[in-house]
Amino acid sequence: MPSTLTALLCLGLSLSLRTHVQAGTLPKPIIWAEPDSVITQGSPVTIWCQGTLDAQEYLLRAQGMFWDKQKPLDPPNKARFNIDYMTEHYAMGYHCNYHTPAGWSDPSDILELVVAGVFSKPTLSALPSPVVTSGENVTLQCRSERLGKFTLIKEGEPKLSWTLDSQPLSNGQFQALFPVGPVIPGHRWMFRCYGYYRNTHRVWSEPSDPLELMVSVTHTQGLGSFLEILIGVSVAFILLLFLALFLLRHWHQGKHKLLAQREADLPCPMSTVESEPKGRGLQQRSSAAANVQEENLSDAAMEDTQLEDRVELGSRAAASDDPQDVTYAQLRRLTLRQETPEPPLSQEGDTPAKPIVYAALAFS
Repeated sequence: MPSTLTALLCLGLSLSLRTHVQAGTLPKPIIWAEPDSVITQGSPVTIWCQGTLDAQEYLLRAQGMFWDKQKPLDPPNKARFNIDYMTEHYAMGYHCNYHTPAGWSDPSDILELVVAGVFSKPTLSALPSPVVTSGENVTLQCRSERLGKFTLIKEGEPKLSWTLDSQPLSNGQFQALFPVGPVIPGHRWMFRCYGYYRNTHRVWSEPSDPLELMVSVTHTQGLGSFLEILIGVSVAFILLLFLALFLLRHWHQGKHKLLAQREADLPCPMSTVESEPKGRGLQQRSSAAANVQEENLSDAAMEDTQLEDRVELGSRAAASDDPQDVTYAQLRRLTLRQETPEPPLSQEGDTPAKPIVYAALAFS
């Protein structure tokens, strides 16, 4: 009897420890839906459950009741549960757990699976305007005809959502006002809203048209940026102007030095050579030719005189030798004619060749 009691006590202690180990050592799995937890009516959706590497089986429950069981994939730390056609029937809360050699894990958090597109879409607008100054708040109005609750969703990562009860309007519609902000640059502010009834909070309307908030900077900030740009451009322009003036001055100095060097190498000043008229050289050549012609005529006259003197002396000599035999020399009047065209000048300044003068003598 004592031995039996001891055995039962040991068995109870072992079961208690095993249960404690199972509950305390196995982490709860993670559950999520792809492509999203809000699924358009008629579209497929996949529910994922992720546990540990030693998981042997995964179990999915809906609203606390058994729904499906799946073997792990490779790697064995997660399992997949498919819904091929989303309807209101699948719009429920889901959780999962997994089994290992050590036992079952704790259940995961609740996944709310929502079907959308059952009702007509609401209208989303920004009050007073979708253009918001940086750092300020804005109010988004979601409005519909008869829906009692509205959910506003900010798209992107992370995905945020807000839910409010609707308020009746004087025109018979219902609205919900969502304060958003402060709105700052560098983020995408894209929103949609859904509407639904209070007693069917997992059956939503179609999503509203997307609304994106545009963030603008203040006037002072814009003016400061403009002034900074203007100052920068002005400084750059002044520096370029000084550089251009320096290069122009250096170029003029180099040009004057080059001209002075060329004038120093010339035999006479360039101004004297260039200022001489072109007709002056021709006039000097004509005067030189006339002087040469006058000199030639003077030489011819002198030769004529010398010839007459020689003839007269010869006649006298003959008369003195033989007074009986007198030879008279009758000289015709010499007419000297010079037809000498102006000889070409081979080079400017050369003395022309001396003209040849012929004299005809006739004896009777």
